[in-house]
Amino acid sequence: MERLIDSFGRVHRDLRISITDRCNFRCTYCMPAEGMTWLPRSEVLTFEEISRLAALLVDGYGIDSIRLTGGEPTLRAHLPVLVSQLARLPVDLAITTNAATLDRHAHELRAAGIGRINISLDTLRADRFVELTRRDALADVLRGIDAAVAAGFDKVKINVVVMRGVNDDEVLDLARFGRERRVEVRFIEFMPLDAERRWAADAVVSQEEIIGKIQAEFPLEPVVRGSEPAELFSYIDGGGLVGVIPSVTRPFCGSCDRIRLSADGQFRNCLFALDEIDLRTPLRDGASDAELGRLMAANVADKWAGHQIGQVQFIRPSKSMSQIGG
Repeated sequence: MERLIDSFGRVHRDLRISITDRCNFRCTYCMPAEGMTWLPRSEVLTFEEISRLAALLVDGYGIDSIRLTGGEPTLRAHLPVLVSQLARLPVDLAITTNAATLDRHAHELRAAGIGRINISLDTLRADRFVELTRRDALADVLRGIDAAVAAGFDKVKINVVVMRGVNDDEVLDLARFGRERRVEVRFIEFMPLDAERRWAADAVVSQEEIIGKIQAEFPLEPVVRGSEPAELFSYIDGGGLVGVIPSVTRPFCGSCDRIRLSADGQFRNCLFALDEIDLRTPLRDGASDAELGRLMAANVADKWAGHQIGQVQFIRPSKSMSQIGG
């Protein structure tokens, strides 16, 4: 079996697939309030095309983890059909969702083959939720989280993007929420991928600050870090785990093993890549698996050392998070 190896010798095993660019929220750091143009349906990869590329990467290149993202993946019609197709592959299959409609889909997705679920939630305050998402749906999301726990997924995680002056005063409240629900909360440092391009270094709340806020009430001890992007800490009293993804202050580029496929079939070797390669066109023009594999392998081989956020040579990607996928 071949491997997807970059020029630094890093083997890539984790595939993120955005299955739609559409979302039922307009989060302030994901997409602009106005002017968002959705992809025509004809430009979005079909389930068959997604499954073919996924099988090629799993069987031919050793990918062993797949996560479905968006936009909001639960908006894709007949999603359990795709999940059941991908679940036949020998992979850890997960999904990232905003959970707004998860109370209606959780059990069906679990039965179809989703093992792990990540839920985006940046505030527990209803007024602030409206400000951040432009939708009054906090109660729906909380019901979705409860439904995910009840559905029996192998792991339920809450992803929180922390922004100074926006929601950094809720770090401890969100940590308490995770302890009460027995779900793992992962705080994410604010990255320069917001749609309105307002990111600034002083808006980043560092891992040190985040853990300091939690440690003041709930003593923690670090967990040995593996290849995951999060640095994990366990509550000494047995209250579970909490994590931080320190993308800005402590980049994990040296151990990152992710590749990304966008909803319109663009392949990216890094979240912050400035270039991407088109797989949809050759796929629809009859390219063989070998030809598609060579395109992806060559792209990964060209992967750079890291994103270089905060350095003078950093160049921000032209696409926002909603266009790339999580």
